[in-house]
Amino acid sequence: MQPGPVTATAIAMGARNRWAGTLIAIGHGIIEFPLMVVIIFGLGKYFELQKVQIAIGLAGGIFLLLMAIQGLLSLKAETNNKSRALTNQPILAGIVLSAGNPYFLIWWATVGLALATQAAKWGIWAFALFALAHWSVDLIWLQILSWASFKGSVLLGPRGMRIVLMICSAALLVFGLFFIYNAGSTLIRLILINN
Repeated sequence: MQPGPVTATAIAMGARNRWAGTLIAIGHGIIEFPLMVVIIFGLGKYFELQKVQIAIGLAGGIFLLLMAIQGLLSLKAETNNKSRALTNQPILAGIVLSAGNPYFLIWWATVGLALATQAAKWGIWAFALFALAHWSVDLIWLQILSWASFKGSVLLGPRGMRIVLMICSAALLVFGLFFIYNAGSTLIRLILINN
């Protein structure tokens, strides 16, 4: 529920598609469920490696920048001309935003690992229940955001929603630049240390 790229995307896509939150959560789950299993089997430590974090940060940052640019360009388009990138691919957005977010992966390699491990101690069914409950919170939250954005588009009108979409696109731009900056500065430090 922490504000981030997925939140901004759910609001932006929700303005045009009331079910965008559910679809984004499905994409998020496509990454999150296997990730939980992989982490339980001890592979979560690889997400803490600097080289992995750099690659994820750069890829995620570039994707966020592309989404931000598409969002800003869609504002120039006619009101009736919907942007394909913002309306037709929320599942893909959920997949890429989750896989490309280094903080999401680090959270699962640390805090998430502790929670999942505790659940797994109670057995496979407890772990499955934990995974489903955790993802359900994401699903409900993202759907509330997209539904509110969709309803808000009626209340705010085209001008108000253009402002909301501009803010969400700007947020994606900032997150993208932040991911790239962090990955780039870590890469530079790593190069300097090795030389």
